[in-house]
Amino acid sequence: MTQQGVRWTADQVLALAPDLASRTAGSKLGAAGPWSEAGSSGEGAVWGLCEGSGGKPYRTVVDIADPSGPAYRCSCPSRKFPCKHALGLLLLWAGDEGAVPRAEAPEWAGQWITGRRGAVGRNGAAERNGVAGPSGSPSGPADPEAARRRAERRAERVTAGASELEQRLTDLLRGGLATAERSGYGLWEETAARMVDAQAQGLATRVRELGALPGTGPGWPVRLLEECALLHLLAQGWLRRDRLPEGLAATVRSRTGLPAPADGPPVRDRWLVLAQYDSADARLTTRRIWLYGTDSRRTALLLSYGAAGRAPELTLPVGLILDAELSAHPGTGQARAALGERFAAPAPTAERPPGTTTTRAAARYGDALRDDPWLDSVPVTLDRVVPAPDGGSWQLADADEDAALPLTAAARSRPGLWRLVALSGGAPVTVFGECGHQGFTPLAAWPEGPGEVVPLC
Repeated sequence: MTQQGVRWTADQVLALAPDLASRTAGSKLGAAGPWSEAGSSGEGAVWGLCEGSGGKPYRTVVDIADPSGPAYRCSCPSRKFPCKHALGLLLLWAGDEGAVPRAEAPEWAGQWITGRRGAVGRNGAAERNGVAGPSGSPSGPADPEAARRRAERRAERVTAGASELEQRLTDLLRGGLATAERSGYGLWEETAARMVDAQAQGLATRVRELGALPGTGPGWPVRLLEECALLHLLAQGWLRRDRLPEGLAATVRSRTGLPAPADGPPVRDRWLVLAQYDSADARLTTRRIWLYGTDSRRTALLLSYGAAGRAPELTLPVGLILDAELSAHPGTGQARAALGERFAAPAPTAERPPGTTTTRAAARYGDALRDDPWLDSVPVTLDRVVPAPDGGSWQLADADEDAALPLTAAARSRPGLWRLVALSGGAPVTVFGECGHQGFTPLAAWPEGPGEVVPLC
């Protein structure tokens, strides 16, 4: 839990919160006042009693040593994981070593920790031997012929959807882009629903993005035409996928919305957690976690999903390092990977990824577009850049050459921008983020000298 002699920071603890309300409530419980009998073990467990609204204090215990991620148990009625009491206990442990001294776990905490770790060990052994765990189903071999028939039927539906989409784009351009503003969003939502029926979720998502463009300010017809062209390219890529190189065909399948297993060879590395942030719509919450392999020098993206209004299960706070295996998803130039076996619990680290210049970052995005024309951005670490105002906007100016990258509109509206400005104070900093056609979105930063990572999202 405290490998390398470093405790978690408050930011790393609050990154575990399932929502803003839990983060706020947990922060209020991060002081010694409501806690009693708090303690920690050298084996990665923290426990304590927290005063609540009832007559008995809530029993809270957290197991951080599990390589699969922190686990929580609390006697409060909350259905959130972690609850505010677990967050408060971790904040207390992270901020004041004296408030959570080393001790022997009480019986109620020790029984849960021992029982849970035993169950995890049995389940892990069962999975390694190809049998189901207590909550799983028998993992017998799938019927390859049935899987092939299902894939063929889905491909036929996607093909029909792509053909219909091509006709709708043709009708739009024949009638003129001005008609898009008069038609309203209903036309786009209807088209997106047709793509969902065709099991082409990737096409549906892009159609909805098209529907949000008309009337969004000066130059919207140009942006709409650009997005129509990319959508047309994707539909044509699907319809002619048998003529494409395998890597590009895999990228087209992924962009269209067809799932593909992470079948790349497992790569074991010490992975730095560079960023974690969520995006949500009415249907789904998507969590993106960026990792950097210290040995492979590879940047990888983990995606995790939760139903609308619920946080995804996978949580890796920024500033930790993870000894684990990752397997890549198919597709030329794709950064997405799947998390495999973990060999140790995530631990705090002072390591950081190597950086590059703003000029090379822009060139890297241009090179990536050759493999994936629909790519919005690439992960980049910028070295020695200074956040500076640029008229009514902001940019990251290279400290060693006459070049800069503008910040995206999304980055300018986030509180993380002011964290970055405060960290810099006019001096160069190292910044990790996403570099694309709309500019640069900073996600984490380090001071020029020694210092901890500062999350910006």
